[in-house]
Amino acid sequence: MKTRHSKIYANALAAFAAGAFWHSALAQESDVVAEPGIPQLSADDAGIEEVVVTGRFISSSQSLVNERLDDAFAADLLGADAISRLGDSTVAAALRRVPGLTLVQDKYVYIRGLGERYSQSTLNRAQIPSPDLTRNVIPLNVFPTSIVESLRVQKAWSADLPANFGGGAIDIRTKGIPDQLTFKFELGLGDNSENPGKVNSYSGGRDDNLGIDDGTRALSPFIQSGIIDYQGSPSVNSILVFLQGQDPSANLFDAQSANRDLALALNRNISITQEDTDPDYTVRTSFGNNLELGQDWEAGFNLGASYNTDWRFRRTRTATFGLPEEQNGIKEESTHAVNIAGTVNFGLKFIEDHEISTTSLFLRNTDDETEVFDFFNENRPLSSGRGFRDYRLQFEEREMVTHQIDGTHYLGSGTRERLPFLGRLLSRLPEETKIEWFYSNSTANTSIPNQVSIASETFTDRDTGAVLSESVRLTSSAADYRFTDLDDEVDNYGWSATLPIDFRDSYLELSGGFDHAQKARIYRQSQFSLGFLNVVDPSVLQGSLGDVFSDGNILADSPDPDATNPVPGARVFLNNVVFDRQGTNSNSYLAATMTDSVWGKVDWTVRDTWRFAAGARWEDYRQAAVDWNPDGFSIDSPQVTTDIDELRQGIFNEDRVYPAAGITYMGDFWAETFQLRLGVSETAIRPDLREITDSSYIDPITGDLVRGNPGIVPSDIQNIDLRAEWYFSNGDNFTVTAFHKDIDNPIEFFEIPASDTTVAREIINAESGKVYGLEVELLKELSFLGGPFEMFFVQGNLTVQDSELVAGPNANVPTNPVRKLSGASDYVANLMIGFDSPDAKHTASIIYNVSGERLYVAGRNGSPDGFEQPFQSLDFTYFWYPTERITVKAKAQNLLGETIEIRRGNVTTFEEDPGTVMSLSMSWAL
Repeated sequence: MKTRHSKIYANALAAFAAGAFWHSALAQESDVVAEPGIPQLSADDAGIEEVVVTGRFISSSQSLVNERLDDAFAADLLGADAISRLGDSTVAAALRRVPGLTLVQDKYVYIRGLGERYSQSTLNRAQIPSPDLTRNVIPLNVFPTSIVESLRVQKAWSADLPANFGGGAIDIRTKGIPDQLTFKFELGLGDNSENPGKVNSYSGGRDDNLGIDDGTRALSPFIQSGIIDYQGSPSVNSILVFLQGQDPSANLFDAQSANRDLALALNRNISITQEDTDPDYTVRTSFGNNLELGQDWEAGFNLGASYNTDWRFRRTRTATFGLPEEQNGIKEESTHAVNIAGTVNFGLKFIEDHEISTTSLFLRNTDDETEVFDFFNENRPLSSGRGFRDYRLQFEEREMVTHQIDGTHYLGSGTRERLPFLGRLLSRLPEETKIEWFYSNSTANTSIPNQVSIASETFTDRDTGAVLSESVRLTSSAADYRFTDLDDEVDNYGWSATLPIDFRDSYLELSGGFDHAQKARIYRQSQFSLGFLNVVDPSVLQGSLGDVFSDGNILADSPDPDATNPVPGARVFLNNVVFDRQGTNSNSYLAATMTDSVWGKVDWTVRDTWRFAAGARWEDYRQAAVDWNPDGFSIDSPQVTTDIDELRQGIFNEDRVYPAAGITYMGDFWAETFQLRLGVSETAIRPDLREITDSSYIDPITGDLVRGNPGIVPSDIQNIDLRAEWYFSNGDNFTVTAFHKDIDNPIEFFEIPASDTTVAREIINAESGKVYGLEVELLKELSFLGGPFEMFFVQGNLTVQDSELVAGPNANVPTNPVRKLSGASDYVANLMIGFDSPDAKHTASIIYNVSGERLYVAGRNGSPDGFEQPFQSLDFTYFWYPTERITVKAKAQNLLGETIEIRRGNVTTFEEDPGTVMSLSMSWAL
């Protein structure tokens, strides 16, 4: 990016270490690389000492520091080299190192105590779809850090960002075109201390190691055809009516036979087996080059691919807060994960003024889960000697494919010389006039070709709860089969123009642009049940799951013992097995959003001391959602409602202008470079995809019954940020940020009345909310201590914050009408102690992360709130560079062996030990 703040950049050379965490030393010549075509002040011109930063990744640090200083609104950046040193493998894990960010469920990021709905995520500044089954938010654990060039978190809103902004905006910026020929190959191994030698599993498909199902688990075409033939109802009675319509002599046995034929088409090879847990394997490679095509043209490419597979074993303990000794459970879950990523980048540059680049990204994340859950509830407490056992087998594939193209064009002197026919037009414009454009198409697909849940009953030891025997429950829905498919597509395009105007002692920049984004989502879920109403012998329900639901048990029959049966040779089935379609007609849905935006900004810098920025964004937002019954075949049960009022409830639109303003003071107060920024803005958070309808559905992730609300309205947010930054000539830096957010009509889930065994939630507008706090960042090299300390530095940040939510009259008897915001922590802290050897062959880091307790679930009707307890994460990374081409990396995570714990009152209702992860990798680079 071209810039006018050359004095600031010259003074900030020492801050390069902030991006790569390397300490620095004074020297006579500067390593600063001037941006192409842009005049830069020398250190002599700026009147400061020059700095050479020791380390391997200077240029990336420089660009990130320059970008942070050039921003009119507060932003934090994390470069690829810093991410590598921290040892985090996913974008979600890396972002917890940024001040004020906390990681929830290993995939969602909360910014400044605001839940995932209050943050937005983009890829190279373009909006992308979400593979999350019910939410618009993007789970950031799907992005491996191997594809990342840098992460940008903008916490103060500016008009060039979408107005759907709460805590902040996260931009994932992928690796681009290299400056020269590059090649890298990496192999890695790892393991988790919680993994036993063998874990529960089941028989899958031939392509499981590629993260795709080969059709073994998929819904059979025979069942799909049967659903159509029987008009969406494959029950025995419906089949009998259908058969008798074709042949009046058809009888009950014929209908039962047809029903069983459908059942036989389900994948019933579901016996639990034991499988060895292999170590984690990782393979990564990349290849790129940059070629000169004559005097004026330059082209480049970058190809990358990675494959990772691992086993994880989780053992969680749950309990109710009322009777934890009697109503509790132990869940054992084993997961075989496969993660595949591929990137293709091309770039074309004409002189230094024009550049066009493309990015194609493929991501696949697959989890194959086997779960066994033994538990006791109010109907069968521990002391009764009887309990429950639930099995869950789930294969979930998530894929994202993104294609992007963007261009940047400066109307500089080179362009005017080589395109003289545009000279008259361009002569009226400043040489640094810039035009940018982009187009992005992304699709996300989540497929669960089969989720099988089996309900069993157990006889247990009355004291320990150990299972003595078990049998599948005698019910028509003992086995639950779900087939889920989500398709989410986003098209996003836009352009912007920047017009710079130089005055004698000031600089004015006018900019504006247009964005269009549209999203379409199709979510389909088919659910079937298979079970026994009665059996000829109780032993039928015992044994392995594959044996219980075997062909023999389903098809076993005999001559009809009823002598009065008028049909000679008639037969009856010994076990009353039934197959049927389950679930409500509102589980599947169609949804779409469309946003047109026009924005403008004015940015005025006076004497390199004061900077005034203001802007506004107009957005025309439209949203529609409708329940979809893909198995609807009649007027009484249509696929999509024809009720005008019901359709109208699923439509939402909004047309508003959102303002932002900022002021920055730039000087040398207490440090060679000092900046003080104030930013104010107004933004909004809009309802999610299904939340504007009044339908109820089962959340496929939490299992809760969720009810939408057609009366929901957007949350209006007033944002204030004040940030002071100091950059010192010895490489140190220090930042303090104060922030305050007022939220009108915050969108929150509140618990509503339901049955004893069901948790139900409704989305409502609470009355008001607010969050405020202070963020402190520090980088300090320790050479002032002398001796061995010259090889060490300390980097850290601390966020202290508070929040408040006033539930208001829409909430259903909350225990605490005034409470903290869901997911908000009182503090978040990060600390890293780094070591760099004098010969540049060894680096090591100890990284500590902790966040205060956060509200996990809000109590209702007197039940206590549930709080997730602080989790202290201590990680270690070590790099060895035996040669210029070889790197050996070792890392260990959760060295303290901390557990994840949720408490309600004084009772621990959830506890899990995530284990300690160890890994070792080696890479070779050209």
